[in-house]
Amino acid sequence: MTDIAEDTSPSPTEAAEGPETRIRFGGVTRADLATAVGAAGGSLGLDWLLYERILPFSGAFGFLLSWYLLFLACYGGAVAVQWNGRLVRERLVAALAWSSGALVLGTILEQLGFLLVHGITAARHANFFTQSMETTAALSPITSGGALHAIIGSVEQLGLATLFSVPLGIAAAVYMSEVGGRFARPVRTLVEAMTALPSIVAGLFVLGVVILTFGMERCGFAASLALTVMMMPIITRAAEVVIRLVPGTLREASYALGASQWRTVWNVVLPTARPGLSTAVVLGMARGVGETSPVLLTSGLTAYFNLDPFHGQQVSLPLYIWNYVRQPYEDMVARAFAAGLTLMGVVLVLFLAARALGGRRPGELSRRQRRLISRDAAARRRPARPAVALARVQSPDPDAAPDAAVARRQPNAPEIAVVRP
Repeated sequence: MTDIAEDTSPSPTEAAEGPETRIRFGGVTRADLATAVGAAGGSLGLDWLLYERILPFSGAFGFLLSWYLLFLACYGGAVAVQWNGRLVRERLVAALAWSSGALVLGTILEQLGFLLVHGITAARHANFFTQSMETTAALSPITSGGALHAIIGSVEQLGLATLFSVPLGIAAAVYMSEVGGRFARPVRTLVEAMTALPSIVAGLFVLGVVILTFGMERCGFAASLALTVMMMPIITRAAEVVIRLVPGTLREASYALGASQWRTVWNVVLPTARPGLSTAVVLGMARGVGETSPVLLTSGLTAYFNLDPFHGQQVSLPLYIWNYVRQPYEDMVARAFAAGLTLMGVVLVLFLAARALGGRRPGELSRRQRRLISRDAAARRRPARPAVALARVQSPDPDAAPDAAVARRQPNAPEIAVVRP
């Protein structure tokens, strides 16, 4: 028998290409950081040269836009010199993503800083959060008056609008995505048309139908109805998209176990889509919390504190800002900017509450559930009690001694419990 030796020498093609190099995507190395910093510095110098020496351009916005475009060009060229095509595309996309996120974060911080600089004069006084404008005139000092009535009005109006729009929006989304039928397409068309509805039209609708036709006075409840008209299509569209993303296998498994359609939707589809539904609610609240024109037409404008949203005019924070920012008094303008800062805080609190209520992933257990499971597992790991338990009764009664003696003499006897009055 002849042994045949296997040829393990590399082929000419493999020898020409060399050893395989593993490419790692993601992460930031020193070379990436040095390339980005060098491209930013070079593009800044080139942008300054073009704006100040060569081209007849001016303006801060154009300067920053040209700097950003030149940075992308310089960064792409520097990356192309060092790595291959796939890494060039990956680095450019990463640069676009990071720069876009930095732009959004910078815009938010700029707005927050602008409001903080102009509104800290009024917001640093405690009376701004504990008083209304009932006894404050135009020339009153900054230590008099506040926005408590507007804060309460915004929270009540937005809470009522959320209470009305969330069940209606989710029910409409379930109907369009799960039930269907001949009316699903008209409902979807109507919802899409209402998504682009101007806010002033919603205010005019509630003003004409609820206030002028049915005789209801201007109040916070009427304003919440106008906000419901604005919030419901946003919640419906977002909730429909989220419900459609639920895997069909979950529905099929529920039907295979004998569950009905409404039980499947209630116990399977909606709990699975809960994080997305909370995001839909947040989007609807973001649309309604800053609306001014429908509130102006339906709730009225007042400087008095009104805790009842069903009777009397009730002001909100957007309407408070719109009223006082137009006045030619410095303290009034400062109160308006402080109200804007407060509105951002109210929105942040509401968003955090919505994320806390629906932020867990599908199937994720709460702290209480995890604690109960761990306690049950610890109890299962605990060694079992012996089959024979001796009863030791500490009693001065002499009648208990024979019982204990009998228990000691009978090792296989069951546990004896002696109860004394």
